[in-house]
Amino acid sequence: MNELRTLAIDIGGTGIKAALLDDTGNMIGERQRVPTPPKPVAPEDLVRAIDQAITPLGNFERVSVGFPGYVRDGRVLTAPNLGTESLANFDLQSVLAEHLGKPVRVLNDADVQGFGAIEGRGIEMVLTLGTGAGTAIFRDGEVMPHLELAHHPVSGNKTYDEYIGNAARRKKGKKTWNKRVAMAIDILREVVRFDHLYIGGGNAKDITFPLPPDVTIVPNTDGLTGGIRLWRKDPTAYDAANVPGGGATAEPEGANPAGTAHTDRPPSSA
Repeated sequence: MNELRTLAIDIGGTGIKAALLDDTGNMIGERQRVPTPPKPVAPEDLVRAIDQAITPLGNFERVSVGFPGYVRDGRVLTAPNLGTESLANFDLQSVLAEHLGKPVRVLNDADVQGFGAIEGRGIEMVLTLGTGAGTAIFRDGEVMPHLELAHHPVSGNKTYDEYIGNAARRKKGKKTWNKRVAMAIDILREVVRFDHLYIGGGNAKDITFPLPPDVTIVPNTDGLTGGIRLWRKDPTAYDAANVPGGGATAEPEGANPAGTAHTDRPPSSA
């Protein structure tokens, strides 16, 4: 059987990144990046930007997408950093499947990055620091039902997005922002009791304080390489990549006709 190539797409508040992955989840060649369209992002503009990002890449058989918002069954429910008013109820998974002629799975971007970062043991958490703040929680490698912690108040009326997001970093400066991130880590440790916390996102590089042993900064490319796990099933992979009540795993080559939307859906996620 020929190697299945997975097109991984990571949609962010400022950039859309894309890369091809081999069967083991390693990137093939260089990743591509294009700017995210201005907010509020219209569905057609989002698809057009994705096209621009993937055009330089080669052939692929399936697609994994990380989206910065609440996603359920491949459909966008919220997109605070892109424009919920324009993207709410947009079935990104089905639209891309029809547009690209390949099976597509869409999951929250922090969940996808977590799949690229975690070890698959115990309670592991992901915190992404970019335009906003994203979170994901895993237990023994399985993604847990999502909590919209980014939109929960953390200090006064300020949410995590507002407290440690990019706008706060620019307004308050790196010193104050670092103090806030350290406080957020302490709060998340108390609330979640994680065994390990992985910090990713474009602003993770600006952390200057010493991290405790149970906190690690991970590369931003995990947001792409984690996409391979949306098509796997193993003892530590999340089972819900399968149809509820079904038993299919990643499809063999040619199992899904081009131009038809894929029937397997990821679980409800954010």
